[in-house]
Amino acid sequence: MAIRRRLETDPELDITSFMSLMTVLVPVLLLNMVFSHISVLNLNLPGLSDPSTTQDQKENQQLELVLRADYIDINYPAGIRVKRISNRDGAPDFKLVSDVLQEVKRSLREKDIDKKDLVILSEPGTPYRTLVSAMDTARSFRAVVAASVVDAELFPQISLGDAPPEEGQAQAQQESEQQLAGNGL
Repeated sequence: MAIRRRLETDPELDITSFMSLMTVLVPVLLLNMVFSHISVLNLNLPGLSDPSTTQDQKENQQLELVLRADYIDINYPAGIRVKRISNRDGAPDFKLVSDVLQEVKRSLREKDIDKKDLVILSEPGTPYRTLVSAMDTARSFRAVVAASVVDAELFPQISLGDAPPEEGQAQAQQESEQQLAGNGL
């Protein structure tokens, strides 16, 4: 009986299909990296430090954008209304808000005040879309410079907070607190 021995040869690795896959996959992944853009917003949140008199004076000079269900108030300094902008067709009129903020920025520049911060105060239940639109409106506006449209800076440093209760709501809240205090609660 004759025993046949196999000749052992090393199998060759065929990588042509893998190379074809990489040739297509690498450019597609690189193109997707260009189109996926992540936006990061820097927000200033209120601190937990003790307020001092100088901080109270500085806080009083804040520009506020108060978002309400039926209107938007623009206050400068804090608590003193510059303009109340009513909603138009059930939605906030951010075009008019932008115009008023541009006028406030212009008047501050005339007084040699370089103000870059703004506080957006919103009521509980304010829609997210409204809050983001207010932030975008307060940050910059479209301007035509040398026959091209550019984003001009308004107030890029935005802080968020809760809106103070309205006048009627504040009185009702005080009365209910007094009733609770009178009942021993």
